[in-house]
Amino acid sequence: MKAIPILILSAVILLAACRKDSFITSSDARVNLSTDKLKYDTVFTAVGSITQFFKIINENDQKLRLTSVKLMGGSASAFKMNVDGIATTEASNIEIEANDSVYVFVQVNVNPGAGNLPFIIQDSIQVSYNGNMKKVQLEAWGQNAHFLRDKEIIADETWVNDLPYVLLGYLRVNANKKLTIDKGCRIYVHADAPIIVEGTLQVNGLKDSIDRVYFNGDRLDDPYRNYPASWPGIYFSATSKDNIFTYAVIKNSYQSIAAQDLPSNTNPKVTLNECIIDNSYDAGIIASHSTITARNCLISNCGKNIALIKGGTYSFTHCTVASYSNPYILHRDPVLQVRNFDASNATEILDAQFRNCIFWGENGIVEDEVVVNKTGSTSFTVKFDHVLWKVLTTPSNITSNQVINDQKPSFDTIDVSRKYYDFHLKDDSPAKNKGADFGITTDLDGKPRAVGLPDLGCFEIQ
Repeated sequence: MKAIPILILSAVILLAACRKDSFITSSDARVNLSTDKLKYDTVFTAVGSITQFFKIINENDQKLRLTSVKLMGGSASAFKMNVDGIATTEASNIEIEANDSVYVFVQVNVNPGAGNLPFIIQDSIQVSYNGNMKKVQLEAWGQNAHFLRDKEIIADETWVNDLPYVLLGYLRVNANKKLTIDKGCRIYVHADAPIIVEGTLQVNGLKDSIDRVYFNGDRLDDPYRNYPASWPGIYFSATSKDNIFTYAVIKNSYQSIAAQDLPSNTNPKVTLNECIIDNSYDAGIIASHSTITARNCLISNCGKNIALIKGGTYSFTHCTVASYSNPYILHRDPVLQVRNFDASNATEILDAQFRNCIFWGENGIVEDEVVVNKTGSTSFTVKFDHVLWKVLTTPSNITSNQVINDQKPSFDTIDVSRKYYDFHLKDDSPAKNKGADFGITTDLDGKPRAVGLPDLGCFEIQ
C-alpha cells in the first residue's frame, strides 16, 4: 500500500516537469512588457545615443514561443534592435522559459536633416505571440549640429546661433587668435574633449535664458545629463589673455574654469560677468598664479567651488558660492580656498578681494567654508568686505569688514533629493540690504539692485 502514494507523487512531479517543458498556446497567456515606450532625449545627428532596453516577460508556468519581435520601420528605421543577443529587424520563434524573460536592446542613430530645429523620430517594435500583439513605441528627438573634431582656431572666428556646436576630441584657440561665441549658442562637449585657450575666448551671452551661452556635456539622456565630470572643462594656458564670459552657463564639467599664470598685459586673464558654474566634479574655478575678476556669479555644488593657489590677483563681487552634499558630489572641501603657495611650496604675490559675497555649505564634513593659508614673506593681501559666510575659525591672515557669520542665507529652495536648487534669497534672508554700493546696478538675472544697500550674493530680492 505504501507504493501507491509514491507512485502518485512521482506522477505529479512528472506531470509538472512535462508542463514546464511544454509550450503554452492559449491566447490568454500572460505576457508582460517592462515598458510600453522608450524615449530618447535630444540626439545629435551622426552621433547616435546610448542603448536602452525593455524586457518581454513570460509570466506563465509553461514555455512561451513568440511568433515575432519586429522593428516596424525595418532596415530603413533610425532605430536598431537587438533581440536576445541577435541584431536584427525581425526575430521569429523566440522561446522564453517559464517565468523567464528576454531582453530587447534598442539604439537610435539620427541621420542629418535639413532643418536647424529639433525634429522627432518615431517607430515601434511589435511583439506577437499566440495570436496577440503588443507594441513598444520608440521616440527620439534629433537635432542637427556643427560637429567639430580636434578643432583648431587658427584665425579669428565667430560662432553664431544657427545650430548647436558639438565638440569631439578637443577645441584649441591658438595663441594670438580669438574665438567669439555669440548670444544663444549651445556648446555640447564630449567626454574626452577639453577646451584649451591659448589665445582669447569671448562669450557674448545676454540676460534672457534663451540668449545665454551654455556649455554642457553632449549626453542629454537621463541619467547622464546631470552627471558631473561629463566633459573636461575650459583651460586657459600661460599665453592666454583677455578672456571675457558674459551670461554664460557652464555645467557638469570636471574643472569648469582653470587658469594658469599671469597674462601678458594688465587685464584680467578671465573676466566672468553674470555667469553660472554648477556641478563641476573637481573645481568650479581653479587658478594658479593668475588673475580673475567675477561679478554677479553663482558657483554651486562643485567639489571645490573656488580654489585660488600660488598667489595671483582676484576680485569677486556679488557672488554666491554654495555647496550641498548630494548623490554625485560629497561636500568635503571648503567652498573657497585661497593660498599663496602650490604643492611645491613655491610662493607668489597674492592680492584677493571678496565683496558683497555669500560663502555657504551644508550636509557635508566642512566646518570652515572659507580657508586662507599663507606661507613665506611674499606680499599677501586678502580682504572680505560685506560678506556672509559659514566659518568656525576665522582666518587670521585677512582683513574683514561687515561679516555675517553662520546665519543661513535663506535660499529660496534647496531640495537635494530632487536635485533642485534655487539660490535666490527669501525676503527674510539675513543677506538682505547688507551689501555696500560698489557700483553694480543689476544682478545675475539682469534685474536692478537696490541703490545704496544692495543684497549680498548674485541675486537681488525684487
